[in-house]
Amino acid sequence: MKEIRKFIDGFKEFRKEYYCREDSPFLELQDSQSPSTMVIACSDSRTDPSLILQCEPGEIFVVRNIANIVPPYEPDAKLHGVSSALEYAVKFLKVQNIIILGHSSCGGIKSLMADEISEEDEFISKWLSVLTSVREKVRAHYQNVSVEACTACEMASILHSMNNLLTFPWIAEQVEKGNLERHGWYFDLKDGHLLSYNDETRLFEPLTEPHLPLCAAVVKDTE
Repeated sequence: MKEIRKFIDGFKEFRKEYYCREDSPFLELQDSQSPSTMVIACSDSRTDPSLILQCEPGEIFVVRNIANIVPPYEPDAKLHGVSSALEYAVKFLKVQNIIILGHSSCGGIKSLMADEISEEDEFISKWLSVLTSVREKVRAHYQNVSVEACTACEMASILHSMNNLLTFPWIAEQVEKGNLERHGWYFDLKDGHLLSYNDETRLFEPLTEPHLPLCAAVVKDTE
């Protein structure tokens, strides 16, 4: 109950900060939203996009899942949480940017690389199987599941999801028209760096202070 009490007290502080001031953003947001950017991030408790990017309410439309995965376009009768969020963001909110935000020390990627997920799980293995081809390409470069190998897989999976975005015809159309941009970002929890994938150099490069790209060669080979 101590943790729950903390959350309730936190909400009170949130309400005081965002509802009790004269320029409260919720004066406009209470009826509608118009974020310019969609962020697809990991569910990891350490990687809250609003905190990392210091966003105000209404600035980003966020979807979080294990390993920040974008599945391919599959218009069937099954349930598609990420795909439905993409459709809403692109078709109705008309966002101008989609950021795939990956991170270091991702538990989902580590489990994928090490085959640690139990065969008895109901959903996790099937979800991570979207990245099976990425894992196999990364494994071809490494003899064991090292930190470096997992980092390479984390980065390569971002590129895989960026490519999967283009399998959605209405996303590919907006990208082609120049109305929508894709961004692949990688948050390094250890060093506190934010890296962005550069299409020209085919490397993850720093958006903050100078920092050497991580696992550059493997990332290029796993595209």
